Amino acid sequence: MSASEFAPAKINLALHVRRREADGYHALETLFVFADVGDTVRWLGEADGFDLALEGRFAGALEHDPDNLVLLAARALAQAAGVRCGARLTLDKMLPVASGLGGGSADAAAALRLLNRVWGLAWPVARLADLGAMLGADVPACVRSVPMRGEGRGERLGPIAFAGAAVVLVNPGVAVSTAAVFGAWDGVDRGALDDGNALTAARTGRNDLELPARAIAPAIDQALALLAAQPGAGLVRMSGSGATCFGLFADELRAAAGDRAIAAAQPGWWVATGNLLPS
Repeated sequence: MSASEFAPAKINLALHVRRREADGYHALETLFVFADVGDTVRWLGEADGFDLALEGRFAGALEHDPDNLVLLAARALAQAAGVRCGARLTLDKMLPVASGLGGGSADAAAALRLLNRVWGLAWPVARLADLGAMLGADVPACVRSVPMRGEGRGERLGPIAFAGAAVVLVNPGVAVSTAAVFGAWDGVDRGALDDGNALTAARTGRNDLELPARAIAPAIDQALALLAAQPGAGLVRMSGSGATCFGLFADELRAAAGDRAIAAAQPGWWVATGNLLPS
């Protein structure tokens, strides 16, 4: 018997950096939404310890990472819940690594949900999210994988109204260091994120990490320009600390057409089309 759990990509519709705290972390305001594009974590059976096999297009980027967040999440849940058995797990890695899509956090969150189910723990989502916060600031939002507003380091969460949208995701094939992007932020507080409907707030908002990321990886400029040039593209922005950019489209047909045009123009890039999940 096996079981699996999908790890949807996380997209920041807007990301406001308000200040750098004394502990070195940054106070943020963001809008989290999730796509039906992502990775998959599979449980293949019990084991004496925890073993993770890597598959998928971007598996090679994680081959030399002994601290994969899937394994850290599995061990953390086992310890917290008093589970004595291990697990054989597989990660089908379809999202680019270090790409602003929360891939590692989403994978960790999927592992928590999967093992909670397989082990029959029946932990509520809030308890899994609290455990996930020990693994990374984005993990609590990824555990829920529903549209949410995040504040603080992104871990203070509240619901938002979002109707969903067709989306095209574009990564120009460059991995961007989150620490480097935050380090290059100019420290200017450009104001609060608006309240209310997520799409309205996103349109009046911004991603404060976009300019420093573009300076580090100029290919982001090309990705944004290609997305903006597609018929039917609405909001076009970088997600997280980059380098993945997104475009929201009026409908799935125009999103698919945009996907094909960008893939033809840049055959070496990662391009994916899907839907952002509604509230």
